Amino acid sequence: MTAMRLVVITGLSGSGKSTAVRALEDEAFFVVDNLPMTLLPGLLKILSEDQPTYTDVAVVLDVRNRAFLAAGEAVMKEVDVLGYTPEVIFLDADDHVIQRRFSETRRLHPVSAAEGVAEGIVQERDSLSFLRQCAKTILDTSNLTPHQLRSLVVATVQGNLTGNCLSVQLQSFGFRYGVPAESDIVMDVRFLPNPHFIPELQPMSGKEESVSRFVLEQPATQQFMTHFKTLLAFLIPHYRQEGKNYLTISVGCTGGRHRSVAIVEELSGCLSGDGVVVKTVHRDVDRGKR
Repeated sequence: MTAMRLVVITGLSGSGKSTAVRALEDEAFFVVDNLPMTLLPGLLKILSEDQPTYTDVAVVLDVRNRAFLAAGEAVMKEVDVLGYTPEVIFLDADDHVIQRRFSETRRLHPVSAAEGVAEGIVQERDSLSFLRQCAKTILDTSNLTPHQLRSLVVATVQGNLTGNCLSVQLQSFGFRYGVPAESDIVMDVRFLPNPHFIPELQPMSGKEESVSRFVLEQPATQQFMTHFKTLLAFLIPHYRQEGKNYLTISVGCTGGRHRSVAIVEELSGCLSGDGVVVKTVHRDVDRGKR
């Protein structure tokens, strides 16, 4: 059995494979992009002869090579015989998101340039169905930023995620500037004592220890955090079970500078865990800065 690790990146054109590849390169993977499927066994034999130089290898298999899946099942069986168990990461996205990305970049779809992007997506999904079934992890990139996608890919290869994963964006905001439209869950913490009215705390933000301590040591805050953490501990596994890949939790106070920031900072260390990657955003923390 070989000691070399093999990760396969695949998925729809426009789903973020280039971002995933860069993330793996940053993790010291040896990456081969746009590899014809039939060349995979030969590549593995060559690389295995030069160990321990190549311990982590990633290949990108997609439809840019028109006939790359013609012998897909046979090739994967040959790879298995060589002693490899490929970790297939499949990147997907909603059709309308894929179409928008192609429109923004003005690229031609690699499958169906003549018929248009919509037809190309249909054909590509059919061509990739075999690899999708082989996937250990399926990442829905529809609402992910490149930074979030990189974090998910890194978490996956590091073993922190198994199967479908959930990307949680935990953000603070000020109701004065409007509720974030992308929110799945909105929590109003304007009932908590406001550091804004403490002269020495007013210029600071909820990121600073004195403000954070003021907010978090309030009896009402402690009761609230107990109940809110219990609620999230109940909700997040159910969101994952239903196949949700991304969740935006927005916590708001009046100006988005003190209370909501302190609460989000406190929550961020509690939500990360098996199958969950958390990104923290403070949308309005600098708006009320004096």
